[in-house]
Amino acid sequence: MTSSPQSPAEALAVHPAIDTATLLSPARRAEDLRRLTESPSVDLVVIGGGVTGAGVALDAAARGLTTVLIERRDLAFGTSRWSSKLVHGGLRYLASGAVGIAYESAVERDSLICRIAPHLVHPLPQVVPLLPSMKFFDTALTWTGFLAGDALRIAARTPSRTLNRSRRIKAEKVTALAPTVARDGLRGGLLNWDGQLNDDARLVVGLARTAAGLGATILTHATASDVTGTSVTVTDDLTGEVLTLRASAVVNATGVWAGQIDSEISLRPSRGTHLVFSQKSFGGLRAGLTVPVPGHFGRYVFALPQADNLVYVGLTDEETPGEIPDVPQADESEIDFLLDTINLALGTPLTRDDVLGTFSGLRPLLDSGAGETSDVSRKHAVLTRADGLVTVVGGKLTTYRRMAEDAVDAALAASGLTAQACRTRTLPLVGAPTGPNIPGTLAQVSAPDRLVAKYGLEAPAVLALAEADPALAAPVAPDTEITGAELLFGALAEGALDTADLLERRTRLSLTPTVATAATPAAEQVFASLEVN
Repeated sequence: MTSSPQSPAEALAVHPAIDTATLLSPARRAEDLRRLTESPSVDLVVIGGGVTGAGVALDAAARGLTTVLIERRDLAFGTSRWSSKLVHGGLRYLASGAVGIAYESAVERDSLICRIAPHLVHPLPQVVPLLPSMKFFDTALTWTGFLAGDALRIAARTPSRTLNRSRRIKAEKVTALAPTVARDGLRGGLLNWDGQLNDDARLVVGLARTAAGLGATILTHATASDVTGTSVTVTDDLTGEVLTLRASAVVNATGVWAGQIDSEISLRPSRGTHLVFSQKSFGGLRAGLTVPVPGHFGRYVFALPQADNLVYVGLTDEETPGEIPDVPQADESEIDFLLDTINLALGTPLTRDDVLGTFSGLRPLLDSGAGETSDVSRKHAVLTRADGLVTVVGGKLTTYRRMAEDAVDAALAASGLTAQACRTRTLPLVGAPTGPNIPGTLAQVSAPDRLVAKYGLEAPAVLALAEADPALAAPVAPDTEITGAELLFGALAEGALDTADLLERRTRLSLTPTVATAATPAAEQVFASLEVN
């Protein structure tokens, strides 16, 4: 007698690459809500499911604290998914003399690329073409900055085999890395190396799942209200159920919305916009193309190669007063600025017709009264209110882990809780390989490179979903390699609860609107199949 075929969910649950304790499934969410209703007292509640909030949840859970994360939309719904996808070593901060922030960035980059998420972060060459518009003084200053960046890498103890040292390269090498660069007067280029995320939203999901594996409760599509330093009212936006959590400590990690939780917080949001292009527009870009902004020392526009044959061009720094939108929109002047600047380095200028889409994020900068938002410090701040509520703002994606550590330390100090020491500097996320030969370990994973770069050691489990249901093996739309198995994995393992969660954050299909429209039926079918089962 033969056994019946496994369903995709069953195949995932028994797959050796999966730690079932990390799965953020609809069933787990329902069980977590039931348990909290019966026992609503915890050590720490963190509000906000971006990179900082997920980092706080992981830090707290890793220290042995009972932890609940509340997010009113989805993991990485806000600023965390709108970054340049760079895990940078702080080079840009040296230009303004912020040596401390630069060093902190280099140290945190080392942790991410070497230990925390080496499957999600990879070395990225970045080239500055030396064109006639790049004068000798500007070239000398840029080269000096690159050498300082090398010093930061050495100070952070990042091996040169991971991030190579900076060097000058010939014109032929520049055009091999960036084929559409202007040839006339090109006298070579300057090359340095930094870290790049496969996907910033996937980093947030990895943090949340790793926290869940250590016992944290992750509740998305749930709204926090009546927040104090020791209590939070939570409304489940799917069922309307309301419960009040009692906590020893509460951390506000809501980014640009922090002032809505704590009216004492004054922020000065700054919008950063990117344009989305096809790789065809750049002839197969193999490095970050770095173009100085005329008249602004230390400021650049980047063209950055991405997964799914895309290139992002960014970014801007525009003050954004007034009401905070859920999804910021690019201003026409920003699009013009980015096109005009990147075209300074291209042989054939790009036009609006080449732009596939745009995306914008808001930086949660603490209002310091500085002139332009580009002058406002990127250093994070941890503020404790009189009732013990801890708010963490500012900072940047690269230093999320340090921000989370500082926030949990402040919560412990305010509440009197005791906990183990922070251990997130060396704690690998789900899917991350460990050991002395990480590239070799990833190379041995039995899955396509594209999947390994997104899921690491869990990539075979995604393939297993397609083996359980061959219909899931096909791409979900033209002009993308993303399959139905990846969408289903997003729902079964990564906490996606609706089609927007899948298309906008578990995958980035929404960045190309025509592709997202074509993929919508496949995303809808995922949730229809879960209801049937």
